[in-house]
Amino acid sequence: MLKQLFNRQTLPWILTAAFAVALVIVLFAKGGGSAAPKGNEINGVVQDSSGRRVTTWLDPMYSQGPPHVYKSNKPGRAPDCGMKLVPLYAEEETTSTSVPSTVSGYSNVSLPPARQQLIGVKLAKAELRPLATGIRTIGVVATDERRQAQVHTKFEGFIESLFVNFTGQSVRRGDPLLSIYSPDLLATQQELILAGRMHSDLGRTLAEAARRRLLLWDMSTGDINRVVRSGQAVRAVTLRSPVSGVVLTKSALPGTRVMPADTLYVIADLSSIWILADVYEADLPFVRVGQTAQVTLSSSGQSWNGRVTFVAPVVEEATRTAKVRIELPNPNGLLKPEMYTNVTLHKPVGDVITVPDGAVMQTGTRSIVFVQTGPGQFAPREVQTGAKAEGLYQIRSGVQAGETVVADANFLVDSESRLKSAISGMGGMAGMSDSSQKQKAEGRKQK
Repeated sequence: MLKQLFNRQTLPWILTAAFAVALVIVLFAKGGGSAAPKGNEINGVVQDSSGRRVTTWLDPMYSQGPPHVYKSNKPGRAPDCGMKLVPLYAEEETTSTSVPSTVSGYSNVSLPPARQQLIGVKLAKAELRPLATGIRTIGVVATDERRQAQVHTKFEGFIESLFVNFTGQSVRRGDPLLSIYSPDLLATQQELILAGRMHSDLGRTLAEAARRRLLLWDMSTGDINRVVRSGQAVRAVTLRSPVSGVVLTKSALPGTRVMPADTLYVIADLSSIWILADVYEADLPFVRVGQTAQVTLSSSGQSWNGRVTFVAPVVEEATRTAKVRIELPNPNGLLKPEMYTNVTLHKPVGDVITVPDGAVMQTGTRSIVFVQTGPGQFAPREVQTGAKAEGLYQIRSGVQAGETVVADANFLVDSESRLKSAISGMGGMAGMSDSSQKQKAEGRKQK
């Protein structure tokens, strides 16, 4: 029976069938038993689970050139840096990076989405929007110099008693401050009394002269009239407050001998105060008289709105700042002299094209922005910037509204663009060197 089965005519067909079955088993094992599972191959390249066709696996820093030039048909790690290989998809294979860059020293850059995610690239739109500059600085509460007064005597004397005897006391205009004995005042009062008893033109003239002298020495009209009515000179004359406000400084003491040059009190009206803010000279072009300002107390967070009323004409040499004055009403006395405040100066710029401030690379001589020109494709642009506020830069030229720019990790894109430009420049110089050598060789042959 077996001899009939394995005769010379049937044996080749049996062997062929066995080989065919073995080949099917091998192919099925390589394919994993399904049409397109995770890890299958297309043209010998292992695919991922994204559903897109992977053409090769690259070193994540492949676009920077040597030594990052490792490629593979399957996932793994780059032997030069140890980083995981990233897939390059078919739709990302483009020749757009071969287009020359319009910015000298920079090249266009191609970054697959996986590479963008790896290095943290974030994109943003250039938008046309209203922008207002917001200069933030520190301010100090100060008294309004126009509402401040110093109390002096206009004669020599001795302080008898004090009616206002501590710093910080509130006074009203005309309130008594102190009583003072002065021989000159006492003698002039006596002259006034004697002249008043003379019922003649000379007496009236002398009385008027004595009254005027007492007024010039700051004796009140009421006190002078009481002296005339009583016929008795007052030994200690009362000095009264010239303004309403708060006593900021008191140097008067009972029994002290005072001269006209001595400052006895400093009184200030704090119903309206100044905020003196320090603004750096780089920000001064954006500050104008009449500009709105927001003042916030650091301690409580309370805010007030005021206006700039003065910008100092000089810059302080040590700090390179100028004083900017903001006037605020202070009816409740919440703002006290020497308090620190946060100040924000607002100035509308208008409707302008803006990009996030992180999108602009400042090189010192120019400003560079990387614009997305296609999927995974970025081109450098030289731009002119304007005001910077609210985390945005005003773009005066170089980028149009609606274009997509690199907003974060652009320093890595910048480095890659410069490196590619440098490498291509070295290649160009090498090419020029070879051609020049050929020209020299041909010249020698002709000779």
